Amino acid sequence: MALPVDFPYWRAVYDFFRRWRTYGYVRELHERLRRTARQRAGRNAEPSAGVIDSQSVDASETVGEDSRGYDGGKSRDGRKRHILTDTDGLLLDVTVTTADMHDSKAAPALLETFMKQPGRLLKLVWVDSAYQGPALAKAFARHGVRIEVVRRSDGQRGFVVLARRWVVERTLSWLSRSRRLNRDHERRPDHHQQMVWWAAVIRLTRRMAGDAPRWPEKRPGRLLQAPTRA
Repeated sequence: MALPVDFPYWRAVYDFFRRWRTYGYVRELHERLRRTARQRAGRNAEPSAGVIDSQSVDASETVGEDSRGYDGGKSRDGRKRHILTDTDGLLLDVTVTTADMHDSKAAPALLETFMKQPGRLLKLVWVDSAYQGPALAKAFARHGVRIEVVRRSDGQRGFVVLARRWVVERTLSWLSRSRRLNRDHERRPDHHQQMVWWAAVIRLTRRMAGDAPRWPEKRPGRLLQAPTRA
């Protein structure tokens, strides 16, 4: 493993990674940060609406054939990450499958994982036209979540910014900027999933640091005084 020189022995690092994966520590960290970020923006900690989409990534040279598939639509031999975000693009949940997994088949499990946690308020999810079918609708109805398909207008071609869907597509673009996620480097799907959570944590902490209030800088030997009116 190509770890930075200031890291401990790789087996010790992997042991921590495995422990955090088993107990969901990284996901929990992101959950707490997400709630704080939403409350800081004057919103409820838990969203009532979200957006789902997927992204296929190449793994033809890094993942065994028994753990990857071919996405004919994207011409990708690898894995697919399916994500659920809130309407601001903050990650709510993620699952990783082989790239040949159809979006409508992966979405119920993605929703189930998110909704099984207490306190969820999700009622509406925007999707593209791939997320259709009675099995999918039944799975969402079981949790009282309504699906709304965002379609292209007739005659539209090429790249078009679509309402609501652009939010999740932007999040997928953010994730792709992480070197570890520009393709699938993990032997196990759950390890890839953990890397998505790590990338989301890094992105969110940077965003929150930029939004944090900036206090006047203290100068040596001087006390900060309240500004006076002219």
